[in-house]
Amino acid sequence: MRQQPEQQAPPVQRLRVRYAKRGRLRFTSHRDFSRAFERAVFRARIPMAYSSGFNPHPRISYAGAAPTGSASEAEYLEIGLAEVVSPELVRDALEEALPDGLDILEVVESPGGSLAERLEASRWSLEVTTPVEQVEAAVASFLAADSVVVERMTKKGLREFDCRAAVVSLTFAPHERGARLDLVLRHAVPAVRPDDVLTGLAAVSDMDAGESPLLTRLAQGPLDPATGGIGDPLRGSA
Repeated sequence: MRQQPEQQAPPVQRLRVRYAKRGRLRFTSHRDFSRAFERAVFRARIPMAYSSGFNPHPRISYAGAAPTGSASEAEYLEIGLAEVVSPELVRDALEEALPDGLDILEVVESPGGSLAERLEASRWSLEVTTPVEQVEAAVASFLAADSVVVERMTKKGLREFDCRAAVVSLTFAPHERGARLDLVLRHAVPAVRPDDVLTGLAAVSDMDAGESPLLTRLAQGPLDPATGGIGDPLRGSA
């Protein structure tokens, strides 16, 4: 009879972590980041709680990861610990253990509830080399449309979906590279990404986003339906 795996004790503390992906590290995939983060908690000697089973893993829950190639100031995860540790000590230890460009911004006690359910929307900055006049016309056409259907290759093959429905707000301003768009996206299924919105803008106009637009997530969290603002997911329960 096969020996049953040892049952691990549940976490005694849960911490929520906000981190950034900057510079060249924005090209780090979610899988690469998860490997780097697991190595970091080991090097930092964080007293992680582990899952039960034949292959125990540190209790790390990732939520709302940005697409590969996008920079971000608002990535989130939650860790479960086997001992109670000061969030400030955990932040300092992880910041020291991770490479520059994967930066720990904040660590707080979890108030309970689901972190993933609090990530209802994201605010993005999209820097493009397109002339402002083209961007203005494209944004006006996009916002006036009832729907804007785009295609994207996914793990399940080529999918078609309406990217207009997920857009809460979309504005623009001149920028040294051309223009900067400020975009608030509601998280939906299927997920609409900022590059999908650029595709949608091109579909309703002659706008060309140019080479290598810089996409940066500035915030993600609970969406205020009245104002379109995004709250802090590290405060309050789901």
